[in-house]
Amino acid sequence: MSAATKVCSVSELSPSAALRVIVDGKPIAVVMDSAGTVHALGDTCTHGDISLSEGFVEDDTLECWAHGSKFELTTGKPLTLPAYEPVPVYTVSIVDDDVFVDPTPIDHSDSVAV
Repeated sequence: MSAATKVCSVSELSPSAALRVIVDGKPIAVVMDSAGTVHALGDTCTHGDISLSEGFVEDDTLECWAHGSKFELTTGKPLTLPAYEPVPVYTVSIVDDDVFVDPTPIDHSDSVAV
């Protein structure tokens, strides 16, 4: 597990937009969902080489602006086509107002597909 890196402050986030950050050379989208929980997932759509942070945050999903694939914030799984591969999800921790992201992907391989 890599060390978590400070990427932003909670006050810099809003439920309607994603923030693109780079941690250990990895593009990551930092997202606050509608409940106020902060998530971090890979910033590149698995359908095309498109930055997901330029897309749309809706409830617990991040939608790619180019072709409309929606990715679940907690698992990175695509909920709509054309994407069918998940994006990586990263551990987020918050200390005071600072948001930290561990660039080691969370392993969801034991999850059952629905």
